[in-house]
Amino acid sequence: MAKKQFKAESKRLLELMINSIYTNKEIFLRELISNASDALDKRHYLSLTDHDHKVAKKDLTITIIRDAENRQLTIEDTGIGMSAEEMEKNLGTIARSGSAEFVAQMEKAAKNIDIIGQFGVGFYSAFMVAKKITVESRSATGDQAFRWVSSGQDGYTITEMDKDKIGTRIILDLKDDTDDEHYSEFLEEYRIRDLVKKYSDYVRWPINMEVTKSVPDPTDENATIDTVETETLNSMIPIWKKNKSKIKDEEYNEFYKTKFADWEDPAKVIHYNIEGNISYTALMYIPSKAPSDFYYQTYESGLQLYTKGVFIMDKAKDLLPDHFRFVRGLVDSDDLNLNISREILQQDRQVKALAKSIEKKIQAALEDMLKNEREKYEKFFDEFGLNLKYGIYKDFGLHKDQLQDLLMFRSSSEGKYVTLKEYADSMKDGQKVIYYACGKSLDEINKLPAMEKIRDKEYDVLCFLHDIDEFCVQMLREYDGKQFQSITTADLDLDSEGEKKAKEEKTEENKDLLGALKDSLGDKVKEVRISSRLKDDPVCIVAAEGPSLDMERYMANEQNAMFGTVKANKILEINPDHAIFGKLQEVYREHPEQLDDFADVLFQQALLIQGLPIEDPVSYTKKITEMMIRTK
Repeated sequence: MAKKQFKAESKRLLELMINSIYTNKEIFLRELISNASDALDKRHYLSLTDHDHKVAKKDLTITIIRDAENRQLTIEDTGIGMSAEEMEKNLGTIARSGSAEFVAQMEKAAKNIDIIGQFGVGFYSAFMVAKKITVESRSATGDQAFRWVSSGQDGYTITEMDKDKIGTRIILDLKDDTDDEHYSEFLEEYRIRDLVKKYSDYVRWPINMEVTKSVPDPTDENATIDTVETETLNSMIPIWKKNKSKIKDEEYNEFYKTKFADWEDPAKVIHYNIEGNISYTALMYIPSKAPSDFYYQTYESGLQLYTKGVFIMDKAKDLLPDHFRFVRGLVDSDDLNLNISREILQQDRQVKALAKSIEKKIQAALEDMLKNEREKYEKFFDEFGLNLKYGIYKDFGLHKDQLQDLLMFRSSSEGKYVTLKEYADSMKDGQKVIYYACGKSLDEINKLPAMEKIRDKEYDVLCFLHDIDEFCVQMLREYDGKQFQSITTADLDLDSEGEKKAKEEKTEENKDLLGALKDSLGDKVKEVRISSRLKDDPVCIVAAEGPSLDMERYMANEQNAMFGTVKANKILEINPDHAIFGKLQEVYREHPEQLDDFADVLFQQALLIQGLPIEDPVSYTKKITEMMIRTK
């Protein structure tokens, strides 16, 4: 019987468990009961779909056995069981590929933060209280039973054994008591009863245990005697089937954290029952924090699906639209067929109607949070707002009307979040469009040269701080009849009639200089022109028709190189009231051979201000140095 070794990350996790860095040791029982419940769900489903594996529902149970004399606690179930290969997979290695991340979080986590189970490693929590664990299991689909034994980091063994009943028995040899730790408490009846009530009351399978009860002594009416009876410790009523008015927030939160492996309370609970063409109960949660892999392809979304009380699927993606993929929870419907499969799920008209109803409920919950719990909604938007924006961009704006009023952007004038409706309602008299600007921060946007004229007009600007923002509004096109317009577009119409006339006169007076600057820059710019939008800055770059400056900046990122090169049609605008313009006029009159350097430096300067890359930084800095040397 050769002993097998745990993989490196499993060893590290076991070391953390065994050395007891985690203080909330009681949750080991919750994790083992949850695993047992899953095993019973699977066997029940197998029984309903395969006549060769019939089992009476009354025989599907979880049993807790206390053996104080031998310091053993046993959790036994009559579930699906495990083969030797499944033992190797489920018990010999951490279940998820992200196990290294889990170990890192375990090492850093505060002791009062519950993260056990987040990465599918709940079984390992038993090593917090046990010095040795024995797992005896017989699979429903096999005749041979197997025993898995481990004392922790030294590895484990798997051997054949005799076991009549299908299911799994987990035997914990508890650690010895110390001055600081009283492991014997987990053999006490009241403690086990309290833990089951606290963590596992909603489990839909009976959790049985022998308990001591006092009954009248038949031989003495004034005395009692103790008897031992088997009692079901949990109510077995799933929380989603309970009356909402009788469920406390703490119960909702504990169920969420246990069921969906989060350690923070959810931001919002959505619990309702629908009766109609398709009847169902839903219990859904909006998390407080986005999972670490939420914006990666590895993230799996979807709701747990139950039908007639039978677990069908863990991640029913078709019940949840991508734009609401952050929602976690479950749906239980009596109207869906028991033999439903993934293929049928995608085509079933009832399921499509169910998904539409769920989507409307989530939408309504978010709208209610935005209206009545603004601070909470803003925190939600910080975590999941990008996903709503992707939802608008995806499918060519198919869901834009549904999602646009859930969007928020930072205001340039106040820095706080505003919705599109709030922006539109507060627009100044005479403002015809919704202005926006792109940048990495509010400070960067407010320093853009193009903001000067906007600020003088006292117009607010929506600050786009994420790459998806401009793509998103391109799909929206307009809101409440008002077009979106970047402040860096060439056709920004902010001038009065007098300002337009003065600009025309300046242009006519300096048309030769402007033409020479354009010739010097060649095809780098479409035009060089007098600016009326600049106040303190000498130059700026704006974009004519076609791709915007920010689109060029976005596509210039290395990760977007595969999509090819995108260039905006650039226009260099020069401030005629800035001292640099007088210098340009002087150079053009007296030293025209130096104009190329001035044109290039100003162009590169404008690119840098706009956050666009310059082609040759070395050449740029050399020109700056040479110009400084020859300045008298």
